[in-house]
Amino acid sequence: MKKISIALILVLISFSTALNAQSKIKAIKTGRLIDVVTGKILENQIILIDSNRITNIGSNITIPSGAEIIDLSKATVLPGLIDCHTHLTLSLGENYYDDLFRKTATDYAIEATVNAKKTLEAGFTMVRDAGADQLIDVSLRNAINNGTVPGPRMLVTTFPLGSTGGHTDLTGFNPNLDFKGNKDFTGVADGIDEIRKRVRNNVKWGADWIKFMASGGVLSEEETPGLPQYSFEEMKAICDEAHLWGKKAFAHAHGTEAIKMAIKAGVSSIDHGSLIDTEGIALMKQYGVYLVADIYNDDYILSEYAKKGYPEKILNKERMVGKLQRENFQKAVNAGVKIAFGTDAGVYPHGWNGKQFFYMVKYGLTPMQAIQAATINAATLLSWDTQTGSISTGKLADMIAVQDNPLDNIRALENVSFVMKEGKIYKK
Repeated sequence: MKKISIALILVLISFSTALNAQSKIKAIKTGRLIDVVTGKILENQIILIDSNRITNIGSNITIPSGAEIIDLSKATVLPGLIDCHTHLTLSLGENYYDDLFRKTATDYAIEATVNAKKTLEAGFTMVRDAGADQLIDVSLRNAINNGTVPGPRMLVTTFPLGSTGGHTDLTGFNPNLDFKGNKDFTGVADGIDEIRKRVRNNVKWGADWIKFMASGGVLSEEETPGLPQYSFEEMKAICDEAHLWGKKAFAHAHGTEAIKMAIKAGVSSIDHGSLIDTEGIALMKQYGVYLVADIYNDDYILSEYAKKGYPEKILNKERMVGKLQRENFQKAVNAGVKIAFGTDAGVYPHGWNGKQFFYMVKYGLTPMQAIQAATINAATLLSWDTQTGSISTGKLADMIAVQDNPLDNIRALENVSFVMKEGKIYKK
């Protein structure tokens, strides 16, 4: 009896193991599938997923016995979306001065977990996060990777580098106010030696990318959004040091000359790009640099920020920059500059990322090109195109579904009904 019992137990264990292995298989039945590599829509496809990766795609695939079947036959399925410029650790609240003087890093850390969940449920399975204080972005990235909190896959930049008095440095206040504490725990840096040290610190603390402020910005009280805030030699030192550590660099750049300097210095993307001119566009094409332009949030800033108590000088900068940014985005699109999707999420409410697609189409992209900007183009910029960015055999099972066809109605991407990241369903 004892031998029979042991044998029976072994059979049951073997059966249970096989059942568990089999249960990892998922089969998605799609009505329409957007192939962002070919730019075509495929009808009535079946996608097979084993654990976290796509194993097969086709219209005449045999679904393995016992596989979990996910019926999206009345929906459009496309790759998980990628936002190359977010601030998941930033939640601009109801009052400008409260955000500056009352919130602590703990407040932002708690809010960041909510922001991450909203972003994922909006269909964005990956982001490049464009800077945070106190290494909150590193902790959030790690918590998402560990499965502690739900959120998109994150590539983080830690402290954005910027000059004294520039867009990363708090200006316009009493000089006796000290917000920095540890003077090494900041991105403010001047001169080549100090800049190189800041890059090394960021890498040490876990940065995936290096970001720097090539020009002034809009949502700060310094007054030079169009002027360079680093010399060419300083920008080149940032890019060179990043490359030494196997990292890429990208530039926050509104101003015309700052954009050109950053391109020549070795950045992989220009973010914002508001005042780019014909020469700058030609340089972007020559160097293969991507444009990541946040062309939705101008509407939100001009509609809501006065109510939040933002100073008039900030609103005036947005009035000057926003319209030109959209016009120059269209010029860049028409010239064939490589475009990757990026929204500056955090400047507007998290989870609204999909609202930008409408504006990208309005200002020159076709619906397919706008989707490619947020999928295969973004993945290529981030050097993740072998892992994600398209629904392809061997890649991670990152995909979303919407009820309408976004090639007919791009606003369909504002209402994502299904989200899968690495084979796990987060919304259905």
